[in-house]
Amino acid sequence: MQDEVRALLILQDRDRRLIGLAKDLEKLPQDEARAKMKLASDEAAVTKAHQALLDCELRVKKIELDAETRRTTIKRLKMQQFETRKNEEFVALGHEIVRYEKDLDDFETKELEAMDEVDGFRTAHKAAEAARAHTRTLVEEDLASIKQRHARMEADRKEVLAERESLLANVPESVIPLYNRLMKTKDGLAVAPMRDGKCEGCHMKLIASTVMKAQAGKEIAQCEDCGRILYVEE
Repeated sequence: MQDEVRALLILQDRDRRLIGLAKDLEKLPQDEARAKMKLASDEAAVTKAHQALLDCELRVKKIELDAETRRTTIKRLKMQQFETRKNEEFVALGHEIVRYEKDLDDFETKELEAMDEVDGFRTAHKAAEAARAHTRTLVEEDLASIKQRHARMEADRKEVLAERESLLANVPESVIPLYNRLMKTKDGLAVAPMRDGKCEGCHMKLIASTVMKAQAGKEIAQCEDCGRILYVEE
């Protein structure tokens, strides 16, 4: 294998590593967004549970207010009944008192039921908060891991870039434009092996002159179909 092709293979290895690192770095924001989305779902659950608890507590307060209004009215009616000297008015006030006492009994029953509901919503809210706390711990761990991966990959990328710069000195300047163009257009595989008279890049059969050129190793041989630089594996 001629030296310039060997140098291109080493350069290609570093460039492919850079391509892989770039793809992995591009995925990190998506991984971060997915991690945060897990917490967002639990945040929404806590908000929903909290609002349900507040609504139920508000309903209890309204029932308590209605019940207290009935108690006040009953006291007032009993006072009027005590003060009246008219039998008909006394009986009418008695009917009103019975009606309000029935309302009060209904409100007190509703109040007990609503308070039980408050206990249920309070339990659900605490459970949602506990789930959120657990998820937050997991998400924070994920985000810390993503941050570490990002730092590690950036360090690797800088190291490979520095190495690539030194490797360029071993590649003839006349070949670099061709190599760079092929790396962009051929999915990061500019230099491919020739095997059994075929280009392993596109798997097309090569003409005899190209095979002989690659085997001779005296000059750059390219696949006539895909244009990749060819070499014979040793």
